[in-house]
Amino acid sequence: MQGAIFVWCKNCNIETNEKKCPICGEKTVEDYPTEVYWCDECKVPIMQKVNQADKGICPRCGKLMKHLVADIRPVFPEERLLIEILLKKKPYQWMNESVWASNSRYYVNGKSIALPNKLFKEANADEYIKQLNKYKNGNSYDGFNRYIETFIEANKTRLDYLIDESHTFIKKTAAKFPEENVVLSFSGGKDSTVTADLAIKALSDPSLVHIFGNTTLEFPLTIEYAKRYRNDHPQSIFKIAENREQIFQEVCEDIGPPARMMRWCCSMFKTGPITRVINSLYRNQRILTFYGIRKSESVSRSKYNRVEDDAESVKIQQQTVASPIFFWKDMDIWLYILAEQIDFNDAYRLGYDRVGCWCCPNNNQRAQFLSRIYMPEQSKAWRAFLVEFAKKIGKPDAEEYVDSGAWKARQGGNGLAAAGDVKIRFTNCTTEEHAKIYRLVRPMDDEFLNMLTPFGRVAPELGQKLLHEVLILDIRTNVPILSVQPFEQGGYEFAVKVRTMNVKAHDDLQHMVGYQVRKFNACRKCLKCESLCKTGAISISADRYYIDPEKCVHCKQCMTAKYLRGGCMMDKYLRTKD
Repeated sequence: MQGAIFVWCKNCNIETNEKKCPICGEKTVEDYPTEVYWCDECKVPIMQKVNQADKGICPRCGKLMKHLVADIRPVFPEERLLIEILLKKKPYQWMNESVWASNSRYYVNGKSIALPNKLFKEANADEYIKQLNKYKNGNSYDGFNRYIETFIEANKTRLDYLIDESHTFIKKTAAKFPEENVVLSFSGGKDSTVTADLAIKALSDPSLVHIFGNTTLEFPLTIEYAKRYRNDHPQSIFKIAENREQIFQEVCEDIGPPARMMRWCCSMFKTGPITRVINSLYRNQRILTFYGIRKSESVSRSKYNRVEDDAESVKIQQQTVASPIFFWKDMDIWLYILAEQIDFNDAYRLGYDRVGCWCCPNNNQRAQFLSRIYMPEQSKAWRAFLVEFAKKIGKPDAEEYVDSGAWKARQGGNGLAAAGDVKIRFTNCTTEEHAKIYRLVRPMDDEFLNMLTPFGRVAPELGQKLLHEVLILDIRTNVPILSVQPFEQGGYEFAVKVRTMNVKAHDDLQHMVGYQVRKFNACRKCLKCESLCKTGAISISADRYYIDPEKCVHCKQCMTAKYLRGGCMMDKYLRTKD
């Protein structure tokens, strides 16, 4: 059925276009299990569904195939040459062979060759740079191109299915939104490239809005590719989202480098800037964003939905996100790129399998090795910084801490002066009930009072002027619920007294006040609050945190642990055990 979205019943192992299986009545799923087979005759991998009748038979030559892996990617000549040198093979030895890779394992004409991480970790990058420079001019794409032609021919049925299904999905999903409210999330990686190409073709609209999140930590090749893409798509609206107010290195020196469980960089340099661009273009309008997320990429992404509009699941408010390639494998992505002859990021030719931030703590040993080869100066500078940071926080063997990758597992702000800012220090007032005296890192000012806007209306005119008291009124009843005034407290250079009133749950209210105190003391302009606010009431600049009273709907989402643990992202990054 042309244009239909087929689904699969796991119980009955059949295809259908019904939400429930017509045989057993169980809910069907879109995710077809697939496997990669190898044809020794054609010398290419072939993707097949586990339930197809001719599974294991090459569609090109009709010969029996052998099961290979769950997923695979092509190895371009640049990476192949490096692997030859790494394995002490003759340069160009496999230049005319069919070479593919799956994780850390390479396949030459279908035969497996393992490259242990130890090899990448201990490799002398400077020596390999010399070797690559010596042999790179003699490298050739002729053999690679021949096998790719065969690869495309053998997987034509798979390619046709992918294109038809994704186009149908895109059209169906986009039909619920105005044309001008359809956005493409563009990262410069292969997945977003394919997603953009599919959407443009499916919707026959070359003028779609692209938002490129430049984290300032992109590979130089990613920036080059983004420029090429922009030039090749002159009709598209191409917006660059970039945080120009923060410098990554300076933030690292303050709160420490990002770690696997503490990637503050994502909010500060990616999600936050993208939110700003969306807000500037669409204000409070609902938009549809097509993005290149695939469930096979990671365990966390496997839990996503193909279409997501749940406010709790979407990092950027006011948008529905949808992924046309959600069920695609790596091999599918490359099949599409190579068959459709789409330009792509040259970093993949070098052997990178992901092209996010070049210094990301999620990068594996192979990616780090590649960066030592192709970005030697940046890599050396980054390692030197990490070593100095390790010394600063008291690691006894700083170089081992860095080179072993232990820095990637860092948690909390141990050893950092900034860690003190997230601690909510207070004493109970001895003269007034339901009053606490909080330590501040600077004097109480208009910014602090503005942070209390989510509680209600800030009413400085109603407080006792001699005490510099400000009242916060319940937005519904206009009754005072908070009294706020600067206070002198022994041991605190700066302090504020906050008294709750006319409420049943005094402790709960004070708990949320503490969250805002933490924000005031610890805010590093990470932009998380700005991205979280569904009405666009919160704006954060280099010099202030501001909540627009006219836009704030007092939902308190920005200071509720369910949405923002500890009321401030810095609590996660700087908290210590003491």
